Amino acid sequence: MKPRYGVSPWIHQFPVAKRPDYPRFRGEATADVVIVGGGLTGCATAQACSAAGLKVVLLERDRIGQGSSGRSPGLLLPDPGPAFRDVAAAHGLRAARHAFESWNRASAEAAALLRRLKVKCSVEPHPLIVVAARGDEKLFRKEYEAREEAGLDVAWLSQKQVKSALNIDALVGVRMRDGFMLDPYRACLGMADAATRRKAVVFERSLVKKVRLAGKQVDITTDGGLIHAGTVIVATGSATAEFRALRRHFKRRELYQVLTAPVAATVRKQMGRRDTILRDSRTPPHRLRWTADMPRAESRGEQVLLAGADQDETPEKLRDAVRVQRSGQLMYELLMTYQAISGLQPAYGWETSYGETADGLMYIGAHRNYPHHLFALGGARDSVTGSFLAARLLLRALQGTSDTGDRVFGWAR
Repeated sequence: MKPRYGVSPWIHQFPVAKRPDYPRFRGEATADVVIVGGGLTGCATAQACSAAGLKVVLLERDRIGQGSSGRSPGLLLPDPGPAFRDVAAAHGLRAARHAFESWNRASAEAAALLRRLKVKCSVEPHPLIVVAARGDEKLFRKEYEAREEAGLDVAWLSQKQVKSALNIDALVGVRMRDGFMLDPYRACLGMADAATRRKAVVFERSLVKKVRLAGKQVDITTDGGLIHAGTVIVATGSATAEFRALRRHFKRRELYQVLTAPVAATVRKQMGRRDTILRDSRTPPHRLRWTADMPRAESRGEQVLLAGADQDETPEKLRDAVRVQRSGQLMYELLMTYQAISGLQPAYGWETSYGETADGLMYIGAHRNYPHHLFALGGARDSVTGSFLAARLLLRALQGTSDTGDRVFGWAR
């Protein structure tokens, strides 16, 4: 099977005939809330707002879920990614604890929500095991002790326990509960569908050209018309050209991913448990998960997905070559971890862009320079948990019930 580069398996293997086809926006309309961005953050927010009785319009410039969300590794993790000690040093212990506890709770609540809404996205619970890279053991121990002292849910793993679970030669590790694997594209489509069932209106291929403050409302001009709204929510991953002043908060990065061909049963037995998500402490880290049979796979069998090799965003003219190189690098790094996969070929190699923030946390909420605006931007490298956390915090902001602790995700932190 020839590798497919630049294509997300989640999107590629979803039947074209079953993809929803939302209309373009045309004309003039009014809404309580207009959401710009049809990824998982935008769709989850649309579902939350419409379920609360708000009149919602969602605008996507391309197709729902086919941006960063549908190109993600499909992880719903209980941990936001940055070191707890770094966040505590930057924002204080109480704020760091609130950020990490909120993220952990959002992971479990998101999985429960997807099940309650009967979204068919293969969401399944899998613990997250983070292992120390060689030479990082002392810092790793300090990180664990800081989390334990703060009361966070984390369990220490000895070298023997790591070996038993993952069959890798790491000296130490930690286990976190409330991790999940899912199909991110199906999750996004499912949340959009749940929003429309609550009378949200979704438009695809509707480019937002301008957002203008107009008294006590905002006017959103698209390439097909005009929408008047009480609030606009911007959920576009990073700040777009309309919000150029916010771009300094983000560094455009790329996460590379490779999905192997189906792994033979004899090899799988040598690779540890397949019901666990693995992340290491390297910079940038690797994230490893297994996938079950994909519905349109040329040959059946579980596959390994390895994400990593993050780098600054590549110029478009170089992207094809870099994608192939990074896929090969990830396959080599996987081989160095599991020698048994020798000869295994990649089935897919692709990348996803994200906006990296200085402290690794998302920006969620209002900005003083943009009245009647709310934002949910950045920090989506490791998992889609932030999409569901953002949906909850944004709804609270709209209802005027924000928690003071949520300021750790705000623009003034």
